[in-house]
Amino acid sequence: MRPLVLPLPGNEDLAADLTARLGAEAGALQVRRFPDGETYVRLLTEVAGRQVVLVCTLDRPDDRLLPLVFAAATARELGAERVGLVCPYLGYMRQDKRFQPGEAISSAIFARLLDPWIDWLVTVDPHLHRRSSLSEIYAAPADVLHAAPAIAAWIRREVPRPLLVGPDSESEQWVSAVARDAAASYVVLEKTRRGDRDVEVSVPEVVRWRDHTPVLVDDIVSTGRTMIETIGHLRRAGLAAPVCIGVHAVFAGDAFREIAAAGAGRTVTCNSIRHPSNAIDLGPLLADAVRSRLASGQSPKRPSRP
Repeated sequence: MRPLVLPLPGNEDLAADLTARLGAEAGALQVRRFPDGETYVRLLTEVAGRQVVLVCTLDRPDDRLLPLVFAAATARELGAERVGLVCPYLGYMRQDKRFQPGEAISSAIFARLLDPWIDWLVTVDPHLHRRSSLSEIYAAPADVLHAAPAIAAWIRREVPRPLLVGPDSESEQWVSAVARDAAASYVVLEKTRRGDRDVEVSVPEVVRWRDHTPVLVDDIVSTGRTMIETIGHLRRAGLAAPVCIGVHAVFAGDAFREIAAAGAGRTVTCNSIRHPSNAIDLGPLLADAVRSRLASGQSPKRPSRP
């Protein structure tokens, strides 16, 4: 029997793409709000004996988590063979320790809310911070995919004479990997601290790069402050308007417009979160991982919380 792909609201395009690539069946569910704000979920496609693939990216996670849990739990209760989750952007990864007394370690709590209802998880470039692996947080078997090859392929096609730019030394590992895959050069901005509030930022060998197109790459573009500051440094150094690339288009507030106003020549993102800037397709990457999960049988049905 073909696997069944069920999109949560807002994930229909990604789910349709996965369904086509996998040769799966497109299922349907209904999500709506009662007048008092409670959530109603109904599965409209028979799931008994089926491998079910839920598709739900978790930006705005406070709104999205409860319908997702209701859908996953209901699929299990109604006899689904296994319930997997394709979640390109996995929210609540920031707070992974207690920085101040009394703080909630929200990444671990969020995982405990979702974990019991899924048999496997596929996600893209989660913000692991101090964690070395997603398995430190989630018990469900997880495939952590990386957007760097897709980003590099887009750069090769779309950007003439690209120069990958890292805003600081911490970004070098990520930037160098994309540059290698794109067959491009890269630089990391140099910071010279002259005092507590006096930091000079410079572009190494700046004259050498003035006929190149700078490319800024970040995993999560939220406020956009890092990109905006880096754009300013590049423009003051006489470089061309940069191309800004984000894996996850969170764009808090007016960040997308502010990046353009700062001098970006173009801002593009992967389609892990639906946004007008989406230009880099993660569909093939996600489909390959899901296909392997469905075929391998490596993640037998896990007992759910009663």
